[in-house]
Amino acid sequence: MNATWRTPIRLLERVARACLSEISLTLALSAIALTGLAGCSHKNETLQQPPVPIVSAEVVNKTVPFEIVSIGSGEAYKTVSIRSQVGGVLNRVYFKEGEYVKKGDRLFLIDPAAFQAALQAAQAKHARDQATLEYTEQSVKRYDELAKKDYITADEYSNLQTSLQTIRATVQSDAAEVESARLNLDYCSIESPINGRVGTLFVDEGNVVKANADNPMVVILQIRPMYVSFTVPQQYLPEILKYSAKEQLEVRAYAQGEASDVRRGHLTFVDNAVDATTGTILLKAEFPNEDLTLWPGEFVNVVLVLKELRDAVVVPAQAIGTGQMGDFVFVVTKDNTAELRPVTVSYRIDNDAVIEKGVETGERVVVDGQLRLRPGSSVVEKPAESEGKASSS
Repeated sequence: MNATWRTPIRLLERVARACLSEISLTLALSAIALTGLAGCSHKNETLQQPPVPIVSAEVVNKTVPFEIVSIGSGEAYKTVSIRSQVGGVLNRVYFKEGEYVKKGDRLFLIDPAAFQAALQAAQAKHARDQATLEYTEQSVKRYDELAKKDYITADEYSNLQTSLQTIRATVQSDAAEVESARLNLDYCSIESPINGRVGTLFVDEGNVVKANADNPMVVILQIRPMYVSFTVPQQYLPEILKYSAKEQLEVRAYAQGEASDVRRGHLTFVDNAVDATTGTILLKAEFPNEDLTLWPGEFVNVVLVLKELRDAVVVPAQAIGTGQMGDFVFVVTKDNTAELRPVTVSYRIDNDAVIEKGVETGERVVVDGQLRLRPGSSVVEKPAESEGKASSS
């Protein structure tokens, strides 16, 4: 290359390098400035975040019942399957399906004609043999004097005594036959042995029924009072036995979705063995059921009251949240920030939760607004007007 061109080219290279360095420095300074501005903006956003409106409630001490909640089913107090003890034509049915009957009410009438005739025949036979017995007894008395005077032989007198004993036995047998025929006649009229509600009628008038058939004619359930059977986990068994030995344990039952309509009864039965397949124990409670609101086979919610816990630490149940680490609450600190606090819940009752550990009496927990909270969030109590509107809406 000509020496004349070398000098201008080198000069251009230096100028270009200087310009590139200046541009790089400018870009770097711009990036730093933008980063600083972004950090300041984020910091300002954090500082300027408004407090979260919440509703809080105080942690209190109060006496609450210790209860076991389960699901049970209604069970009839007594169940009677009506079967005929004699065979014959069903002449009449005296009730309607689903009707409530009382003890002693007539239910069925089996055609009594054949049994009335059998009774009359048995009575006639008994009367005939009774007359023979009376005649034989008089004969024995006459022959007794003759035997003493040796007018008849000892064998003749002995035979007469044997005949008397035979006839007496025959009369006793006749009396038993009369009684049996009378019972069979009585069995033609079938009466209710209990107070209860009849179910489906399995045989209609005009049909021939068999004595002691496999299938019942109708089933009667006594539902006043009523049982409710339910199961509880076996770990509660020692406490159930302990407290039931001291007094009757109250049991409450209410239909699904009807927490207000509560029926009250008491525990009457604890099964003699734990179900090894489920690890539960069967219990039964008796309810007066005067209003007939409990029904056999109906599923109900059951609450067994074991005892009362005094000075228990209680928070509203709606304050309890559940996360990956278990139950927690947001506690409002003195500087009006939200502190996430893990808690151990013993059990829930109605709208309260009994806390074993995690909070102390006098602290305040958030019961509304938890979804917007994070640990350390500033909080402010909702005004009374806003709270009232929220509840009304």
